[in-house]
Amino acid sequence: MAIFNRDSDDEVARGARAVVVHAETHNADRRDSDARLEEARGLALAIGIDVRAAQAFRVRDRKPATLFGSGQVDQIATLARQEEAELIIVDNSLSPVQQSNLEKSCEAKVIDRTGLILEIFGERAATNEGRLQVELAHLDYQAGRLVRSWTHLERQRGGFGFLGGPGETQIEADRRMIRDRMAKIRRELDQVTRTRGLHRARRQRAPWPVIALVGYTNAGKSTLFNRMTGADVMAEDLLFATLDPTMRQIALPGLDKAILSDTVGFVSDLPTQLIAAFRATLEEVLSADLIVHVRDIAHPDTEAQRDDVLDVLGELDVVGENADEDAPPIIEAWNKLDLLEDEDAALVREQAARRDDVVILSALTGEGVDTLQRTVSDRMTRGAKVYGLRIPVSDGATLAWLHEHGEVLSTVVEDEETRVEARLSDAAFARFSKRGRA
Repeated sequence: MAIFNRDSDDEVARGARAVVVHAETHNADRRDSDARLEEARGLALAIGIDVRAAQAFRVRDRKPATLFGSGQVDQIATLARQEEAELIIVDNSLSPVQQSNLEKSCEAKVIDRTGLILEIFGERAATNEGRLQVELAHLDYQAGRLVRSWTHLERQRGGFGFLGGPGETQIEADRRMIRDRMAKIRRELDQVTRTRGLHRARRQRAPWPVIALVGYTNAGKSTLFNRMTGADVMAEDLLFATLDPTMRQIALPGLDKAILSDTVGFVSDLPTQLIAAFRATLEEVLSADLIVHVRDIAHPDTEAQRDDVLDVLGELDVVGENADEDAPPIIEAWNKLDLLEDEDAALVREQAARRDDVVILSALTGEGVDTLQRTVSDRMTRGAKVYGLRIPVSDGATLAWLHEHGEVLSTVVEDEETRVEARLSDAAFARFSKRGRA
């Protein structure tokens, strides 16, 4: 990542000094200012920015020109000079005019929350689809900011950064380049979507259910994914550690095979460009048979994070008034139990006991993961039936098959036969019948 000063081509290496500011408006926010500033710090840390200071400002009326009042702009400029900051991160959405005016007043580069999140996504995208989606979101965002004195359009790296650009081009040429490039990316993404749809249709023809992990960024989805699958997906204490979706086969009690999907983490005020651009990625959520909403139950803003996730799922018509009739059911996995004090843990257990759609666990230690797997299996096999079966005592292979593809409830050996009670899905029983043992 490179950061370029507005009036210079001198490159600032990763680790650039920055200050974070947040405008508190009269609009009710789910989080207090300290929580917002702490999350903004985390977002900056995710791409190696050195945050020297963070401060919130109470804004009664949003100024069309700068968002902040004139006196507050002077304070921000002073703070940036004191901390020798090359970058000012505004933890709000800025219009192109506000961004440009703040840069002139503070004599430092300015990016808003949307730009910061898109920068993270640009650095983290690993697959071709992910890079295309990030670039599409970036171009959509950048189209309204061509009044600025730099552009990314000639950069060749995959990061499409907002923190840098090579120089100045004509605005009309830029707009034409943006329109042409966005059209090309959409065509490529359409092809990716069709391919993904073929893969999804192939999975749906097989009797393998899909479970999608969703949740706020850094809630522990990838750690849980690794715990349940034995995979080695990137799982670090960083916001947006996972960007591209990952899918693995797992076995669950009573299910011979299921597919677990780890998806990108959600965040408050997720850029609308990303919601649209990543819809193809999130189609794995739309087509899942069950959604596991992983929550960081130890986080002080866990309820607000839950609401933010539900907001995004609502935009995807998974929950809410406009939810599709065949939208997948949701269970909550209250993660990071290991971070709670005993008294708080006892309270969480008491709250969870009142609900049948909640499992408490620690993906890090493994506590409660077996319970989650059993709960997921129970939800997935609710339509399964219990069958009374008879198999020869000598036919150990069939008994093993029943254990693998269903749930064996009891076995009784009588003479040369074993009487078995087993819970099987319709698909599993059909496969069993073909073995000639029904």
